Amino acid sequence: MVVVYGILIYEHAYPILAFNMPKTKVTEKFQITIPKEVREEVDLKPGEVVVVEKVSRQELRVKRFRMIKDPLSVLVGKKPFNRHVPVEEFEEKAEER
Repeated sequence: MVVVYGILIYEHAYPILAFNMPKTKVTEKFQITIPKEVREEVDLKPGEVVVVEKVSRQELRVKRFRMIKDPLSVLVGKKPFNRHVPVEEFEEKAEER
């Protein structure tokens, strides 16, 4: 940041919206707290796994890594089948979701 005649000039091209975003500090153990408003907006729950990846030297991305308890119910629905399901039908149902 450079100050010129009382005007702040930022050397990096950060979007204006970045100044209104929730902020958090990195602890001595390199931990961060995800701000409450962000957690609520994305419905993040305790115990969920997230992935942290480097985008650039100034930017990190935190992605949710959701684990599904019953992936088969997500693919074919929750109704149990009382018959044999051909592989083709199973694949078709999987592509629809």
